[in-house]
Amino acid sequence: MNESPNEPTGEGLKQAVSRKASFGATLKAVLSAFIGLRRGADHRSDMGKLNPLHVVIVGVLAAIAFVVTLIVIVKLVVAS
Repeated sequence: MNESPNEPTGEGLKQAVSRKASFGATLKAVLSAFIGLRRGADHRSDMGKLNPLHVVIVGVLAAIAFVVTLIVIVKLVVAS
């Protein structure tokens, strides 16, 4: 089969998941991306360091925290 150079292979995916970046670095990357304050150089640097599985997990948790925060704020405003 022809593999596209942009599609991850089994080995490339295993290598990406085995990356060891700190939790703080992953959290910083995801939160700065959430608010749009990400420099291009930082993004390119993180692409080689961050574990994609960790990025997805932190992203989902950050999105849940954001939604819960909005719900709490709305309930407080409506209740008063």
